[in-house]
Amino acid sequence: MALILCASVAAAHAATGVESTKTDVPPPIDFTFGVSIPLRDGVKLNATLYRPAGQREPLPCVFTLTPYVAQNYHERGVYFAGHGYVFLGVDVRGRGNSEGEFTPLLQEARDGHDVVEWLARQSYCNGKVAMWGGSYAGYDQWATAKEFPPHLATIVPVAAPFAGVDFPRRNNIAYPYDMQWLLLTAGRTAQEKIFGDDGFWIAKFRQFYLDHRAFRELDRFVGMPSPVFQTWVAHPMVDAYWDGYNPTAEQFARIDLPILTLTGQYDGDQPGALTFYRRHQALASAAARARHYLVIGPWDHAGTRTPQAELGGLKFGKASLLDLNDLHRQWYDWTMKDGARPEFLKDRVAYYVLGNGAEEWRYAASLEAVTAEQRPWYLGSVEGRANDVFASGTLEATAPRGGRPDRYVYDPLDTSTAAVQAVEVPNSLTDQRLALQQSGKMLVYHTPAFAQAFDIAGFFRLSAWLALDQPDTDFYVAVFEILADGSAIFLADDVLRARYRAGDRAARPVERGRVERYDFARFPFVARRVQEGSRLRLIVAPLNSLFAEKNYNRGGVVAEETGADARTVTVTLYHDAGHPSALYVPIAAPARNVSARP
Repeated sequence: MALILCASVAAAHAATGVESTKTDVPPPIDFTFGVSIPLRDGVKLNATLYRPAGQREPLPCVFTLTPYVAQNYHERGVYFAGHGYVFLGVDVRGRGNSEGEFTPLLQEARDGHDVVEWLARQSYCNGKVAMWGGSYAGYDQWATAKEFPPHLATIVPVAAPFAGVDFPRRNNIAYPYDMQWLLLTAGRTAQEKIFGDDGFWIAKFRQFYLDHRAFRELDRFVGMPSPVFQTWVAHPMVDAYWDGYNPTAEQFARIDLPILTLTGQYDGDQPGALTFYRRHQALASAAARARHYLVIGPWDHAGTRTPQAELGGLKFGKASLLDLNDLHRQWYDWTMKDGARPEFLKDRVAYYVLGNGAEEWRYAASLEAVTAEQRPWYLGSVEGRANDVFASGTLEATAPRGGRPDRYVYDPLDTSTAAVQAVEVPNSLTDQRLALQQSGKMLVYHTPAFAQAFDIAGFFRLSAWLALDQPDTDFYVAVFEILADGSAIFLADDVLRARYRAGDRAARPVERGRVERYDFARFPFVARRVQEGSRLRLIVAPLNSLFAEKNYNRGGVVAEETGADARTVTVTLYHDAGHPSALYVPIAAPARNVSARP
């Protein structure tokens, strides 16, 4: 099943921006190593410079600002210099050969501004400066834009995490991957061998999970005490600290430049990328909104830069293999060289529909227009039994009139999931081992088999009426397509800590026994053709994973709790006339022919 937190988080961030885009015959370029870029406080950043061979006139400049060391973007530099741009790979402050001290994320806004304005003054630059990059280098494009450097012409943020939303925690739930990433970026050179040793990290996280240690101890446990990690742990929910990383409402309202946002259905930083997109769309001027385009491909985190035809046991159509270098090049031509708008961008939103009989790009004027309706499927069961994959509850099209509630019992000291999660599988998006192994310890609901195929596009939402007998617990919910042959395809998931059921900015202990509506409203975007004969499966389960911060249900400071604090919780899910728990399925708007507008 992925316990999809493992698949979506680990796969999400594991691509650090270190990727290959080799060409058979590189174009002639001029190359300069060790360019020094002075910042306003006197610190100097190191850059590697790529220019078209024999450049005779000033050109637009593109740069990436990276903590992963500039040499990892050599192929990108060669590509863009070979296509009429000056490209610079710039080491962020305190990394690679740059001076200063590395403070993840927080430092990039002012430094990015200074790099833009320094570049605009160079003889090889015509005063138009753009940015390139994904993940961390997607985030720092937004960070730079909120400082409003006058010569920033456009940004193309790819798979950009939004601090406090999806990194370094998701919905206020932290994950051990934080330490894996912090070790990668420790010191000045990339610790790629250690970072990439998945067996090493799984073994570390597994032992930490089995030992029932306090999450706050993770940095010392893995062998790298980290003040940054401890600072993150000290801010367990969205607050002014996390707000400081991101544009304010006033800054979003002022950002007025062409923007191309890219993410993927299986990109673990999709929540961050779409948070940036939605806030800009909500707050910016009409003219600025009209110049902001969105592309959602069938990609994971790495695929947002280098698409692959297969992922986690799924295969995608040829149309999914978009040439993203060329799309960037066309975008820069349009926004900085008076070229034509990229033909691919036929409307403001482009999204890829997966599944047999689909496998195509579709377009919409807005993200909301992708979905025609949110169709409810109401949870139910026979005699309050919904704990088994093979004897599950139901998802019905009509609202319930009555029915006994369903229950599961969760003991935080239960570590049985480790047996499955500690084994890597290549088919993480189709694997059902965890769902089968954990039968009896969660709730499972199925729709009837569908008489005909239909398309979903948008965001699932689960509204569930729940009662707990402890002050807190963590939930994991997931939706799958179950094909006629019994095989499964993961669609989307969500996590929620009960104390944050009313929002990420305020913790409210659960009143024992009180029935409340819990809204799981942060599923990622999905677009897929559900096949004839398929069913949808909904799982409601405890979040019990060696890849997630453990909540021992006591209601205290989660990062400080250990196995000694563990409390077994009984979760009761109601689905009667007064408590109509329902899964809302995003039905796709009809496909339409869209021709590129001038």
